[in-house]
Amino acid sequence: MVPEQFTQRKIIHVDMDAFYASIEERDHPAFKHHPLIIARDPRKTGGRGVVTTANYVARQAGVHSAMNANEALKLSPNAIFQEPNFPLYRQISDQIHAIFHEYTDKIEPVAFDEAYLDVTENKHHIHSAVQVAHAIQAEIYDKTHLTCSTGISYSKFLAKEASDFRKPVGVCVILPEDAHDFLMRLPIERFRGVGKKTVPKMHDLGIHNGADLYQRSQLELIHDFGKFGYILYQRVRGIDDRPVEYQRERKSIGKERTYGPPLQTVGEVENQLQKLAEMVAVTVKQKQRHGKTLVLKLRDSEFNTITKRVTQTDFLANDPQVYYDLALELYHSVAADDEQVRLLGITITGLAAQTFENVRLPLFGQN
Repeated sequence: MVPEQFTQRKIIHVDMDAFYASIEERDHPAFKHHPLIIARDPRKTGGRGVVTTANYVARQAGVHSAMNANEALKLSPNAIFQEPNFPLYRQISDQIHAIFHEYTDKIEPVAFDEAYLDVTENKHHIHSAVQVAHAIQAEIYDKTHLTCSTGISYSKFLAKEASDFRKPVGVCVILPEDAHDFLMRLPIERFRGVGKKTVPKMHDLGIHNGADLYQRSQLELIHDFGKFGYILYQRVRGIDDRPVEYQRERKSIGKERTYGPPLQTVGEVENQLQKLAEMVAVTVKQKQRHGKTLVLKLRDSEFNTITKRVTQTDFLANDPQVYYDLALELYHSVAADDEQVRLLGITITGLAAQTFENVRLPLFGQN
């Protein structure tokens, strides 16, 4: 049973339709009706590069974000490759967020192209969240000539699912009384957090959709998936009390682990630092942030806790190998050779939005 105070909320998830590609199509009409891939052309980079996004024509050929650009070229050999223009995208994203602020200040940005809005109480005193969503869509189109899809529900999870349901240019509402039926039909792949590695395990357990998930007890799900199992147990019952976090600005991203028994060898420490570096890199990428400082946290067998940090002038590359190398260097600078380790942690601080790539420019011409 979902607590009544949460079902009274009105949350809109706004998701711009193929945002970067739509901007390029708007500014280059010749791109329309052709497969368009926002990435460096792999024919000019020796096959290197990653797809930032693609328009809907290219998506029909199987192209998707985070795909290797060379693989995308094979799927869509006639595609137009356009290098991303992040300063422009950020400028337009700021324009869109200014529109959001006309209706509410309770805004949780997820990325340049999506955000959660709590419009339970809004500046225009509009009772209908659907009416607010339509007004936002219309104003975004009038001012930017770009389209978006909106999902409306009492929780962030359902609002996000609703916005995906009728893309592009869609409006979808999931009312509290409809949530159960919607969730029962939802493919397990659509539950947030169920990624490529989790799906096969789900299928092996006979879980293919929300109805299958609903049949599993809380203890079974925790046994099979740990803490995430508890979250799934809540989600499939329509329970998601997370607020729209409009006041919090994340200052750091980190992961730490406690070990019992303690780590005994340098090799064990190196292995754990590698795992921590990989986890931190994934989260930093998801949050679209980068930072200038890496902090290593270490607790020895005597429960002494040590922290040491390294700060660079430029933002650290979001690369697990970079994080690992710096963390290992810090470890060797503070740890004794025979020291047992009870806790390790890696944190990236000095965060900023990752709106551009760092490019070193020569101050003087080279002969």
